[in-house]
Amino acid sequence: MITPAIVLLIVFLAVLFALALPTGRLLSHLLEGGGARQAACEARLCRLLGIDREEMGWGAYARALLTFNGLGILLLLALAKLQGLLPWADGKAGVRTDTAWNAAISFVSNTNWQAWAGEATASNFTQMAGFAVQNFLSAATGLGVAMALIRGFSRDKSATVGNFWLDILRGTAFVLLPLSLVYALFLVQQGSPQTFATRFEYAALESGAALSLPIGPVASQEAIKMLGTNGGGFYNANSAHPFENPTPATNLVQMLSIFLLPAGLCALLGLKVGDLRQGRAIVAAMTLLFLATVGFAFW
Repeated sequence: MITPAIVLLIVFLAVLFALALPTGRLLSHLLEGGGARQAACEARLCRLLGIDREEMGWGAYARALLTFNGLGILLLLALAKLQGLLPWADGKAGVRTDTAWNAAISFVSNTNWQAWAGEATASNFTQMAGFAVQNFLSAATGLGVAMALIRGFSRDKSATVGNFWLDILRGTAFVLLPLSLVYALFLVQQGSPQTFATRFEYAALESGAALSLPIGPVASQEAIKMLGTNGGGFYNANSAHPFENPTPATNLVQMLSIFLLPAGLCALLGLKVGDLRQGRAIVAAMTLLFLATVGFAFW
């Protein structure tokens, strides 16, 4: 029996597969240097940030990655612990030490496991400068590692796999930031909050009692959360919250966006090794696992 849910699943997969190859081509262009405009912008950013664009071997690449993520954990830990002393704290004290450690390691490693209610625990400053930033950087790290792996497969007897700092810059500045900006504007248009305010005051319909709803910079964090395959979110509801996911249109776009870059990377692998069948084989294996788990969830 063909149900509306099955029709939606078929449409979803058809759109995703149609977007996979164009996304792979776009990622190949942007993550390997892009055109003249990107190259000029990239050169200026490298000078500003002091990035040496010389390629690295796998050992140097891994050391740079571990150093970057280690510093990220410490900075996010400090931000969570000290949030009561920082701007936009809204009366929220520093996060408990074990919770702060869990959040820091989880967000830096792209696991994003939240053992706390986001809007009740983290200040707007911590949400923006801490968790949303790590949503970008952990996703950019994943793109960089994927590119290093693809280069290892596609290059013949090469001693290098790219430059970690350059991969992070390209993934953040030329892929994730532009996509997230457009995505966040779409979410705002659909009804997601995007504000420095911490609550929306209103009166109950029946009693007239003064009530409030927690709000904040939701749309901007939701956009990179989905594109970066991150979890949790401003309300720690994995998008099952009307402020994170207000309409059927946002629901479809969010489902597509969390799959889009992984599918594009599979296509990118096929493009780089000169055999799209290898990319399709990985997508097929991922799709079978996805359908098995979705089928179980429906059952």
